[in-house]
Amino acid sequence: MGLQLRSFGSVMKAGRAILFPPQCLDCGAGVAEDGALCPDCWREAEFIGACHCERCGIPLPGDGGEEAGLACDECLSVARPWDRGRAAVVYAGSGRRLVLALKHGDRPDLAPSLGRWLAAAAGPLLRPDMLVVPVPLHPRRMMARKYNQSALLAAAVARAHGLRLEAAALRRTRHTPMQDHGSVADRFANVEGAVEVAARVRLRLEGRPVLLIDDVMASGATLGAAASALAAAGAGPVSVAVLARAVKGGSASASQAA
Repeated sequence: MGLQLRSFGSVMKAGRAILFPPQCLDCGAGVAEDGALCPDCWREAEFIGACHCERCGIPLPGDGGEEAGLACDECLSVARPWDRGRAAVVYAGSGRRLVLALKHGDRPDLAPSLGRWLAAAAGPLLRPDMLVVPVPLHPRRMMARKYNQSALLAAAVARAHGLRLEAAALRRTRHTPMQDHGSVADRFANVEGAVEVAARVRLRLEGRPVLLIDDVMASGATLGAAASALAAAGAGPVSVAVLARAVKGGSASASQAA
C-alpha cells in the first residue's frame, strides 16, 4: 500500500510539472525545479558569503578567511541594540526585485523559497530554545497589504529550523511613513518608540534568545526599534536576520572589530 501511494504521488508530481512547469522566481522563465532562479537572474543575485559584518550582515571585502568579529564602519559608529546579524542577499539586481515583489507586488507565494535562503543565512545565529519573531506591520498597512511579508519569512525560518514562532510578539504603536526616503537620522526618528512587545507574550519572551526577522535592512532603524523593545521586555540575546541588506554604492567599507 505504501509503495502504491508513493508511486501515485510520483505520478501526480510528474503531472503537475507538465501542467505547471517550474518557473524562475524572478522573471518567470523555465527552470529545472520549483523555487529556483534562471541563469540570468542567478547571476544578478548577490548572495552574501563568508566575509561579512558580524553585526548587520553587510558583505565586506575579502574571501572569508579573516578572523571572526568583522564589523563594518557603520556598525562601529552606530550602537546596535542586537548581538549579531545575517543577511541572505544584497538588495540589488534580482534580490531587490524579489524583495519588492514579495513586499509590494502581492507575491506571498515567494515567501517559502525566499525563506529557505534566509533560513540558511541565519543558521550561525541559532541558539537553544530560540524564538523567532518578525518585525510587525501597523494594522493600517496590514489592511492595505493583506499580509506581513516579514511574518511569512519568519514562519519559513522557524519551520526550517524547528523553532517556535511568535508571530504576534511585537506590535506597532503608531503608523509611521515608509522608510524608503529620508536621512539616516530621519529614519531613526521616524520609528523611535513605534514598536512594543505585546503584553500577552512578555512572560514567554523573558530570558529567551530571539531571532528577529525582517525583509530588508537599510539603516537598521526599524530593526533597532524592534530589538530595543524586545530587550526592554527582558528577552535576549537578540539576533537579527534579513532577506536582503542594502549596500551603499554597491560596496561596503570594512573594519575589523576589536
